[in-house]
Amino acid sequence: MNRQTKRMMERDRRREAAVRRQPLPERKGRTGPRQFLREVRQELKKVAWPSRRELLSYTLVVLMTVVILTSFVFGLDFLISRGVLVVFGADTG
Repeated sequence: MNRQTKRMMERDRRREAAVRRQPLPERKGRTGPRQFLREVRQELKKVAWPSRRELLSYTLVVLMTVVILTSFVFGLDFLISRGVLVVFGADTG
């Protein structure tokens, strides 16, 4: 290691020590309920709300997806349970 590298390492150590010595920033006080609700209302005004038609179409997509996936899982469960009963010879039907 040469002198230049040692100097650079020492400079880095000093910078890190200076950063560590800096006092922590002051914590802000708690926001009151009125201020909080006012800020929430301001943020909600910025939201791009869906139209009634978009909301209806999104709802239908979600409901149809739930029905299809539920039916799929039910079918798999039914087939697997029948298969297990056949394999272990407990089929009563």
